[in-house]
Amino acid sequence: MRTIVDIPDSYVKRLDELKQQRGVSRSELVREAVERYLESAAGSPEDIAFGAWAAEGVEREDGVAYQERLRSEWDS
Repeated sequence: MRTIVDIPDSYVKRLDELKQQRGVSRSELVREAVERYLESAAGSPEDIAFGAWAAEGVEREDGVAYQERLRSEWDS
């Protein structure tokens, strides 16, 4: 897909310097940057699952700490 994106001149200059260094096209650099952004925005599976048991608005808790807190009730 082709698209038009407004990019500041300073970014274009930096892209052109980088494309010369790496020997790739400006388009390739932009595709790589978009791919990296999408991967980081999605988060890792660990980040997505962390604290999944917590209710909305409740502070997230490490899974091991959660288990230890619950099991500490058994010692009473």
